[in-house]
Amino acid sequence: MSETQTIPTTASQRFSTFARDIKISHSIFALPWALLSTFLAARGWPRPVDLGLIVLCMVTARTVAMSSNRLLDAQLDARNPRTANRAIPSGKLSRHFYWIALLVCSFAFVGATSLFWFLNRNPWPIALSVPVLLFVSAYPLLKRFTRLCHYYLGAALGLAPICAWIAINPHLGMIPIHIAIAVLLWTAGFDIIYACQDYQNDLETGVISVPVKFGIGPALWIARATHLLSFWAMLIVGFHGQQLGILYLIGVGCAGVLLITEHLLIRANDLSKVGIAFFTMNGIISLLVGTLGIIDVLMH
Repeated sequence: MSETQTIPTTASQRFSTFARDIKISHSIFALPWALLSTFLAARGWPRPVDLGLIVLCMVTARTVAMSSNRLLDAQLDARNPRTANRAIPSGKLSRHFYWIALLVCSFAFVGATSLFWFLNRNPWPIALSVPVLLFVSAYPLLKRFTRLCHYYLGAALGLAPICAWIAINPHLGMIPIHIAIAVLLWTAGFDIIYACQDYQNDLETGVISVPVKFGIGPALWIARATHLLSFWAMLIVGFHGQQLGILYLIGVGCAGVLLITEHLLIRANDLSKVGIAFFTMNGIISLLVGTLGIIDVLMH
């Protein structure tokens, strides 16, 4: 039996397998945007307790969403050679384990949002906690009936800057909405690219996606157009955000170069570099824009 097929037996092995299976490293996609929105809402450094609660909410909400994804998609994953080695279809972890993780993190998320009421008398995080969890957990269902599933996933990640802003400042302005739109389009674009590698399997299993609907070549053009709109939304944030300046715009400019590079790496007849385009490029984009934006806020 190979190392990748070894069944974890200890608690630490199970949690390590779980963390890899839900791709905890992919938290890098949404977290910098949420933190940027947090610093913008606070007009500088937020209180450490508020910042800690937002990070806790981000981690627990994402864990709930990914646990739901793995539970709902277990049968589809088993039929896809690319995903058949995931924890549930391979037998490394049980559905029971995922249900426990989902419930524990759901309670932790709701508990964390309730502290914004007890500490700041802000009722919105706790009031929106369950609807947010339901929304971010429903993504796997969308690919059963609509090719807009990529944009739904984008909306799920786009909730991060909106929720972070509301947790700090209940008065929602246009800046977090513009950030959310940028994140929505950015995520949808790279999810369309990611879905191209499952084109044949999705055709056979009935999964609905942009590549399945239009073909890989046209889907890549749709991803390019979506990323162009995302880049424009990022610029709008910089032009209208009074606390943002040259550093943020430099970050956006670099993001534009990285998006172009990402699309140059991918061809309809050569998807071998999807991993680099999906994780490396987009991880750098979120870190770069988020970090430079936060520095801009602190220097304002």
